[in-house]
Amino acid sequence: MSEWKIRTADPDRDAEALVEIYRPYVEKTAITFEYVTPSVEEFRTRMRHTLVKYPYLVIEKTGEDEKDGTDGKSSVIGGYAYVSPFVGREAYQYSVETSIYLNQNLRHQGLGGKLYQTLEDILKEMYICNLNACIGVPKEGETLPFLDDNSCEFHAHLGYRTVGRFHSCGYKFGTWLDMVWMEKMLQDHPEHPPAILPYSEVRNSRPDIH
Repeated sequence: MSEWKIRTADPDRDAEALVEIYRPYVEKTAITFEYVTPSVEEFRTRMRHTLVKYPYLVIEKTGEDEKDGTDGKSSVIGGYAYVSPFVGREAYQYSVETSIYLNQNLRHQGLGGKLYQTLEDILKEMYICNLNACIGVPKEGETLPFLDDNSCEFHAHLGYRTVGRFHSCGYKFGTWLDMVWMEKMLQDHPEHPPAILPYSEVRNSRPDIH
């Protein structure tokens, strides 16, 4: 049986599949605060923009395995993860915002942890120090059918800690929603940090993610 492998996303090859992974998060949940699923071309443009500087990864399995949701297809993408600038100012260059989305039929198989571990290894090589996650959550004490605290729990399990909460800052499906920031210190903060390496340079030294 084939194994899950992580590689760099290819905008031309992968955009359509990634849009379909993202679609239910937009249309059925408030995990993303977007209202409308982007077109394949818009999504492809976003991927290319990210890859100019940062990693954009997919986790994929090739071969056939009816038990894992592939339906006998030659390959399936289980999810994707990427980072973006934390804030656009230059002084924030050692911090990034992380994002991850999994095929909802393939959750709870450890794919998210695998993606994030590889992402962190790459970001360390790039000299990134801080990881930040922006996470939509229900208002305190509220239970919603389209949003829960699972993402916070997932990030906490990976070593993130909550550093702030914004109240009723999002509105989706007729409901006001909170948002929390979580952070993880990826490595030490030297007095004179080296220049950030672009992902393309790190990628060239890692054949495992080509």
